[in-house]
Amino acid sequence: MPTQKRTWIITGAGRGLGVDIAKAALAAGHNVVATGRNPAAVAEALGDADSLLVAKLDVTNSEDAKAAVEAAVERFGGIDVLVNNAASFYAGSFEELAPEQMNRQITTTLIGAMNVTRAVLPVMQRSGHVVTISSSAGLAGFEYGSAYAASKFAVDGWMESLAPEIEPFGIHATVVNPGFFRTELLTKESTNYAPMTIEDYAERNAAQHEFWDGMNGKQSGDPAKLAEALVTITELEHPPLRFIAGSDAIAQAEEKLTERQQQIDAHRDLSTSLAFTDTDADDTA
Repeated sequence: MPTQKRTWIITGAGRGLGVDIAKAALAAGHNVVATGRNPAAVAEALGDADSLLVAKLDVTNSEDAKAAVEAAVERFGGIDVLVNNAASFYAGSFEELAPEQMNRQITTTLIGAMNVTRAVLPVMQRSGHVVTISSSAGLAGFEYGSAYAASKFAVDGWMESLAPEIEPFGIHATVVNPGFFRTELLTKESTNYAPMTIEDYAERNAAQHEFWDGMNGKQSGDPAKLAEALVTITELEHPPLRFIAGSDAIAQAEEKLTERQQQIDAHRDLSTSLAFTDTDADDTA
């Protein structure tokens, strides 16, 4: 049993990582509000328990978010931990991605998490915790990932900004940057490709499709272990603002840090030469 029984609300809990997170929280003795666009699928994945409430929640619908939070408060009295997990993956070269695909990627990943967080914060306990699942794509962009990386970079920036705003109320924030975990993100139900309309990209498109299709089911990360790690993090007195999940994600983050330092050093003199000189300031005055 946990040191203190807490109430979790988890988005995207009908499949993939969301199911593992819900199971881990339940196994740790917590109350869980498991949500998804299809409540029947959530219930089928998680079964029935006194400490489990299944609720409909399409994260792109702010009214759904309010209703799910109200149901959680009515059943369990409040919310202690929010896990923004709902996700999608729109893959493709930027030039071929339709504006609607880019909008859906950002709406689900960023605006959806904002909708739910906005609904949860007013009822969150003073020892609360907002956890948002980002990606190593929030640390490093990659070819064929402009939509996905844009949404995850935005999530990271939002969470880093949210953290100091809610910290005075005793509420923690953690953004999670996983590498490749064997979830359902790369299945046909979750991965959406850009229409292949530009001949110049045809050869690279074929290679990218082969890569992403070949990765499905072969990712090294165990989502059940990631879910257990999240339970551990939420029980820390001083949880991290950022948790980089997986050895591959750590390697990528360290590579990106080295690259950023090299970029800073390469033009340091030019970068630091841009302030007003005393003469310039006098002339302006």
